[in-house]
Amino acid sequence: MTSIGLVLLDSLWFEKYIIDWNYFDLSKNQKDKIKFIQISDLHFDSLRSFHKSIAKRINKSKPDLIFITGDTVDKTEKIDALNEFLNLIDKSIQKYAITGNWEYWGNVDLNKLKHTFSENNCELLINENRSLVIKNREISIIGIDDFIGGNADFKTAIKNLKPTSTNIVLSHCPMHRDLITTEKGNLNIDLVLSGHTHGGQITFLGIVPFKPRGSGKYLKGWCKNTEPKMYISKGIGTSILPIRFGARAEMVEMDI
Repeated sequence: MTSIGLVLLDSLWFEKYIIDWNYFDLSKNQKDKIKFIQISDLHFDSLRSFHKSIAKRINKSKPDLIFITGDTVDKTEKIDALNEFLNLIDKSIQKYAITGNWEYWGNVDLNKLKHTFSENNCELLINENRSLVIKNREISIIGIDDFIGGNADFKTAIKNLKPTSTNIVLSHCPMHRDLITTEKGNLNIDLVLSGHTHGGQITFLGIVPFKPRGSGKYLKGWCKNTEPKMYISKGIGTSILPIRFGARAEMVEMDI
């Protein structure tokens, strides 16, 4: 009975609410590093204490950018609660978001979502790109629509892309990276940021009973075997079943 209780405590509480913060340094030198934080798969329902802790840590970290990589809400009526969370994060931090499959499967009002993001200094990019200058460095953000729920179009997303020294692609489903690799031509992509898989959400001794469509051969963490390199966040929320086991919720912080 004790073992069952510990498993339940782990899957229903610890792995869901005690967030694993992972840091990586991809910078090529120590000067003019650009710091960003990736938030993925919030599946936002209502504002909870762990969301407040996330916002507090983000503000303390003072990143230059925040990337929100899809599956933020699955119903239009949850956008107001999401707004409460976003209001806790320093508005001066520039943020970029993309869609995930659940924004489409839940028939989320994308106009309302885009407006809410905008009110919190966040741009929703749907097959679009933005270029900006941070610390005297030019950087481009390429945001792709969801691969399985939306209309992912990398070629449209890079139209009129300004040549910059750093290109980051936001694409919710990691499987889409395989197509991007064939479509990018001579474009140098420094990093693809994905989510979607939840790290399997429920795993047993390395066995993953289920991965959502759009995961492909990918599960979590780094994929560096071929270019472009990709990081797949395990995300924050849960889907279908409200538990995590062997796939602790994750926030990602990087210097590039």
